[in-house]
Amino acid sequence: MDEADLIRQAKRHNLNAFNELVLLYQDMAYNVAYRIMGEGVSAADATQDAFISAYEKLHTFADDTNFKAWLLRIVTNKCYDMLKYNKRRPGSSLDEMTEENESSKWLVGDGAQPEEEQEVGEMVAAVQHCLDALPDDQRIVAILCDVEGYDYNAAAEIAATSLGTIKSRLSRARAKLRDCLRDFAELLPDKYRSVEQ
Repeated sequence: MDEADLIRQAKRHNLNAFNELVLLYQDMAYNVAYRIMGEGVSAADATQDAFISAYEKLHTFADDTNFKAWLLRIVTNKCYDMLKYNKRRPGSSLDEMTEENESSKWLVGDGAQPEEEQEVGEMVAAVQHCLDALPDDQRIVAILCDVEGYDYNAAAEIAATSLGTIKSRLSRARAKLRDCLRDFAELLPDKYRSVEQ
């Protein structure tokens, strides 16, 4: 069954059809949420909330709209909401304080040596640190364009903002990322290190 049929059936409250849509898009939605939130538990919560919200709002979905962009807009909005809430009520998770973060292990192949695995983990942590330091609106655009690979038009549709805004936010985000990553130059491969370093 194709996506359009699943959407039509889900709009008629067919939960099995909606579950098929969830299976199609859950990994993509989680990956975007993870990059925005910076950790797995919040990303999973945001993704789950987004799918619940999508199901509740499915009757508002216009058939001529891009479903993936519509869904990712809901995901990014849920992430925005959670980030705003977390800024008002900061706190640390007991899990974060007691367990080692294993979010980057999927980047390492089976043949990696321990030193390589550690270097990759440190580089991923540095990039995530720099992403986390960006303002929310710039982080989301950087993730959509530079991490997830969406073009400017798709990012503008997902973020529900103008193309010019996407370009300016991305330009500012890239400049801040470049400056931040200079502090971690020793972790970057030689081709990414600045000549002046």
